[in-house]
Amino acid sequence: MAKTRIRPLDGEAAIAAATADGATASRDATATATRYLLQCLADAAQGNTVEVRVPPFGAVQCIEGPGHTRGTPPNVVEMDATTWLELATGRLTWAAGIAAARIHASGQRADLTGYVPVERP
Repeated sequence: MAKTRIRPLDGEAAIAAATADGATASRDATATATRYLLQCLADAAQGNTVEVRVPPFGAVQCIEGPGHTRGTPPNVVEMDATTWLELATGRLTWAAGIAAARIHASGQRADLTGYVPVERP
C-alpha cells in the first residue's frame, strides 16, 4: 500500500499553524506539520541508515549509508513533535537540542547536522 504524500501547500499551512507564536496548535495541524517535515527530510536525505522518530506522529528512514532490515535500527533519533518542528524549521539547532536533552540520538550516524533545518519544496 502506498503512503499518502502531504501536498506542499497543506504542509506549509500546517507548519504555519503549528509554529505560530503564542498559539496552541490543534493536534491535526501538529500531526500534519510533523509528517510533512519528516517527508521532506526523507526526500532530501534519501537512504535508510538513520531512523528519525517523532511519536506518535511518524517516523522515517533517511541518510545514505549502511542500512538494516529487521528489528531496531542501530542509528535512531527520537524527539517530541514540538522539538521536531523547532529543529526542522530552524528555530532550534541540533547542538542546542542535544545539549538540552530534547533530542535523543543513539548510534554513530545518528546526527542530523547538515540536514536540519529541513529543505522544503
